Amino acid sequence: MVRAEVATAGEALIDLIQEADGRLRPCNGGAVYNLTRALGLQGVGTLYLNPLSRDRFGRGLADGIARAGVHLARPEPTHEPTSLAVVALDSAGKASYSFYREAVADRQVSAEGMNTACEAAAGLKVVATGCLALVAEDSDKYLPWLKAQRACGRLVVVDANLRPAIVPDMRAYQTSVMAALAEADLIKVSDDDLVTLGFEQADPVAAARALLARTSARWLALTLGARGAALLERDGTGWMAVESQPVRVADTVGAGDCFLAGLLVALLQRPAMQSAKRASDLALEGADIGAMLSHAIASASLCVEETGCTPPNLAAVERRLQRGHPKLHAL
Repeated sequence: MVRAEVATAGEALIDLIQEADGRLRPCNGGAVYNLTRALGLQGVGTLYLNPLSRDRFGRGLADGIARAGVHLARPEPTHEPTSLAVVALDSAGKASYSFYREAVADRQVSAEGMNTACEAAAGLKVVATGCLALVAEDSDKYLPWLKAQRACGRLVVVDANLRPAIVPDMRAYQTSVMAALAEADLIKVSDDDLVTLGFEQADPVAAARALLARTSARWLALTLGARGAALLERDGTGWMAVESQPVRVADTVGAGDCFLAGLLVALLQRPAMQSAKRASDLALEGADIGAMLSHAIASASLCVEETGCTPPNLAAVERRLQRGHPKLHAL
């Protein structure tokens, strides 16, 4: 029997990162794959629910999973090819994506199969998904799984992480994303995600509060790039944290994924989380929120200092926090 605290479900693909000379450099990627590896590298028992291809890229993805200490729910590779994403970087290192995802390995999942794998995992407390898993075409797979996991009392985490370039029908995409967010206990969004979802308040914190009010989630994590991040609670309280140490940005690929991993690592360390039998029992205090935001920002900062998504291990995050915690204040 596999022991895991977190089960993740969603895309695993190859980022073809465009270099200055036009060449494409392949890197293991995909938001959920990045999150999965980042959790494993920080010592969290993690179960990845999607299959990987038997092609060369799929073997590389499987090797990355193994090196992070993550368990594969479906260790036998499939014959479908690996998903691809072409990544362009602007002058600030910010990434934009084009995707190739028809009839690919990581989309060969079902709600029944994912639920069965979760039930077989001992100690499972959290399930997480997002990004490309939220497209309307796949909602019949992921939405029933999320509903079932929430009914089981597990903490449901959904990272909106929208990719509008991949969808022909934006309204259907927005509807599908909102349906998934409606099943979440913890939502993660960026300021760009809020605009894509139609929350266009000038203040992104106000936009995030409006999104939170449209769901039944208890917490919402908002990332603002170099301006820091916030964690909002349903009762209206919230905290903002900003990095206090210099960050030398190579690129931002995987930054949000490492942020979410760091947030979950610190959450799983909280005594309140360890003692809660169901997600509905969980109550977080200000000290918990501060620890979670600090760990999340440190994880993201270490990621952006490397090229591509290079998640830090737990020791690296702890060393960074020893040098100084992010600045924290109440909203």
